Amino acid sequence: MSLADPTPAGRFGEFGGLFVPETLVPACQELEGAFRDAWSDDTFRAELDQLLRDYAGRPSPVTECRRLSEELGCRLLLKREDLNHTGSHKINNVLGQALLARRMGKTRLVAETGAGQHGVATATAAALLGLECVVYMGEVDMRRQELNVFRMRLLGAEVRSATSGSRTLKDAINEAMRDWVATVETTHYCLGSVMGPHPYPWLVRELQTVIGREARRQCAERLGGDGLPDVVTACVGGGSNAIGIFSGFARTRVELVGVEPAGGAAIGRGVPGVVHGMKSYLMQDEWGQVLEAHSVSAGLDYPGVGPEHSHLAAAGLARYEQVTDAEVIEAFQVLSRTEGIIPALEPAHAIAWVLRAAPQLQGATVLVNLSGRGDKDVAQMMDLLG
Repeated sequence: MSLADPTPAGRFGEFGGLFVPETLVPACQELEGAFRDAWSDDTFRAELDQLLRDYAGRPSPVTECRRLSEELGCRLLLKREDLNHTGSHKINNVLGQALLARRMGKTRLVAETGAGQHGVATATAAALLGLECVVYMGEVDMRRQELNVFRMRLLGAEVRSATSGSRTLKDAINEAMRDWVATVETTHYCLGSVMGPHPYPWLVRELQTVIGREARRQCAERLGGDGLPDVVTACVGGGSNAIGIFSGFARTRVELVGVEPAGGAAIGRGVPGVVHGMKSYLMQDEWGQVLEAHSVSAGLDYPGVGPEHSHLAAAGLARYEQVTDAEVIEAFQVLSRTEGIIPALEPAHAIAWVLRAAPQLQGATVLVNLSGRGDKDVAQMMDLLG
């Protein structure tokens, strides 16, 4: 893998770190030690690999979009994380963290969720391993993702509403972290993205590098020449699906493009700041107050971004673009009607950027991480499209 590990202080360049109450510092240190021990244990890795294969359905395939490629003038490939069990890339991370929690003697998982996919994956892993599960979700997101709320409850999880602030993902994270502080002896916080205090950005990245490893091998088998696409792109909220696929192509000739929502563009509109235990690009006003993010996608409705993405942007190792809700809604429909694949609204951001950038991508091979399927968004799109 070609992405660098963080410093012992948990930094990627100037970003990252451990900004948490003193009561949580030992828990973060315990988690780092436990993960390092587990990640070097062949038995742990074998059990995780077996679950990813036989339970989650890996490896996920790469699909060639022949009709849309002809229409756009570039070769479009999709890494099909939408075909994983539970419908997104989230299961890769959650199975690893749930196994780690059990190894640490924890009996309870808490998680935050925006679009509900991480919550569903956490509830799924908890049911599989016999762990108690509580998922925090913003009140606004619970309304627009009713199907996933029902799925979590069906799987045995308790779903608690976050009613403060913007009542979206940021506030769900706040509530989950408060719960963790109060119950840390028995609880593992199953954080859903490459964000938060160290070691989470690194830990979650390592669990998602399976996407990049597979994609690199699949491209080598499919493409001629050096076996590399010209562009790899993925949506970015916290950024786990993007960092997962970027890990397979970083520091090669491949151009890495993260795509943020225009209303939640932490890299595009933000400045360095501290939120949720990390230093990263953050949307904030002149007094340092966190601004509310907006996206048609509940999963990208976050004012910050993972610290490694901030480092990649600052170091010029990846670039980050923004797309509007209108562009995303169009991309959702275009992929559905040209390829018979209904994307989640999150990866529809990456498709939207490809549609817009197509005149500059003529003749290029573009790999998109299709990080989730659109079943959860169909009711919302029915309302939006009338």
